[in-house]
Amino acid sequence: MALKLRLARAGTTKRPFYHVVVADARSPRDGRFIEKLGTYDPKLSDDAKRVTLVTDRIQHWLSVGAQPTDRVLRFLDKAGLLKREPRNNPNRAKPGKKATERAEAKAKAAAAPAEAAPAAE
Repeated sequence: MALKLRLARAGTTKRPFYHVVVADARSPRDGRFIEKLGTYDPKLSDDAKRVTLVTDRIQHWLSVGAQPTDRVLRFLDKAGLLKREPRNNPNRAKPGKKATERAEAKAKAAAAPAEAAPAAE
């Protein structure tokens, strides 16, 4: 049985609240789970209370082969239970081709009146 540490959504419409659970990978997101291991409330502004984890039980499930999802891995990395590999995407902050073309056209249009003004004097 493939085990996952993942989030199961609870809460009402537009008020999300998640349980950190260990579940069979084939079961639905909000369906059957084996054990509840913590909570995540994204609406809270206090970072310390936003995520609560039962660390000893999480370590147990990791030792028997449970794999965390990306979001849960972030929580575990912040808690110091697992190490998350940093992403390496050098093009992440660069604007796309169209945005670059628009910025160049805007700069050229702004520079044209500035060049014409000294010539008129």
